[in-house]
Amino acid sequence: MPIYIWESTTGGKKQKGEIEAQDKKTALFLLRKQRISPSKIKPKPKDLFENIDLLQPKITTRDIVIFTRQLSTMIDAGLPLVQGLEILTNQQENKTLKKVLQDIKLDVESGSSFAEALKKHPKQFDQLFCNMVAAGEAGGILEEVLKRLSEYMEKAQRLKSKVKGALTYPTIVLAISALVLGVILIFVIPVFEKMFADFGSALPAPTQIVVNLSNFVKSYFLFIIGSIIVMIFIFKKYYGTDMGHHAIDRLLLKAPIFGPLLKRVAVAKLTRTLGTLINSGVPIVDSLDIAARTAGNKIVEEAIYKVRSSISEGRTIAQPLQESGIFPNMVVQMISVGETTGALDQMLNKIAEFYDQEVEIAVDALTSLIEPFMIVFLGGTIGSIVIAMYLPIFKMAGAVSGH
Repeated sequence: MPIYIWESTTGGKKQKGEIEAQDKKTALFLLRKQRISPSKIKPKPKDLFENIDLLQPKITTRDIVIFTRQLSTMIDAGLPLVQGLEILTNQQENKTLKKVLQDIKLDVESGSSFAEALKKHPKQFDQLFCNMVAAGEAGGILEEVLKRLSEYMEKAQRLKSKVKGALTYPTIVLAISALVLGVILIFVIPVFEKMFADFGSALPAPTQIVVNLSNFVKSYFLFIIGSIIVMIFIFKKYYGTDMGHHAIDRLLLKAPIFGPLLKRVAVAKLTRTLGTLINSGVPIVDSLDIAARTAGNKIVEEAIYKVRSSISEGRTIAQPLQESGIFPNMVVQMISVGETTGALDQMLNKIAEFYDQEVEIAVDALTSLIEPFMIVFLGGTIGSIVIAMYLPIFKMAGAVSGH
């Protein structure tokens, strides 16, 4: 729908704003209903890059969290949903999110439910979000569900940031190490090699190895870069297949250092998702289906689908979870107690809180372990090359002093 820019002067004060309307006549009618008599009104100029997604501002999780929390507060205060959406749309600074909210508001005004309007924007509002909103609308507790959603997303984002932070440090150090080693081998070693050629004597074995490595990197530099790109491409293609996704996710869960951390993250994410969905009134079978889709690991996803089948057959959640071998006994026992006492959602949230703390402890331990290892690795590698380069000089100095 077109947007019109208007200006008016009331009591000597200039005012200006924007309004959505089908045409200029409708825009004037809507403004007069608000007791605004515009002196100027014209269509808002179109952004030349509005149809190029890459040039538009991204919608972050933080943007969605703030929108959800604010809408929850407005509905709780008694504002109608459409009015709340209109206020949040008008005050939204992110152009991409503003356009999405405008579309949602128009759909709701046209008679669609809030959940149906959200489903048209799956990139911004996933299946979990839409199903919880649908349950909230059906149960008349939309403001409470929106509040739970914002809390869920904040905690999930915090957990994700923790894990990303733990992986970022070694990645940066490895990248810097590769860059430094590349510069040394391509630009520094050839200078030493030329100097050693003037000595006219055989080089020590470590020095010769470094020189040969330098010549190899110089000669096949483009081939090495190309090979790395091809390997990354092949890995992504393989990971995109069901067999590859399954095999790599299984290896990740069994990895010596990162495996236990990924298991803790999986448990925290699963229990929080299930607890939030069940607490919001989403049926248990649908909750398990959504949790499986958002698991992020193929092995965990398959385990949850087995639980879903088990529930459909009238069995408990705890038994298939235990059979999967992924979830610790404590988690299985606590879920079993939650099922027996009828407080499954509360028990799941308690497990999530516990494993959030476990992830934080594991991440801190991993970071403290990686830091000295990376420093030793980088220092040892560069130090070995430096020593290898100075060995001929020491050898020549020893020969001179021997004379």
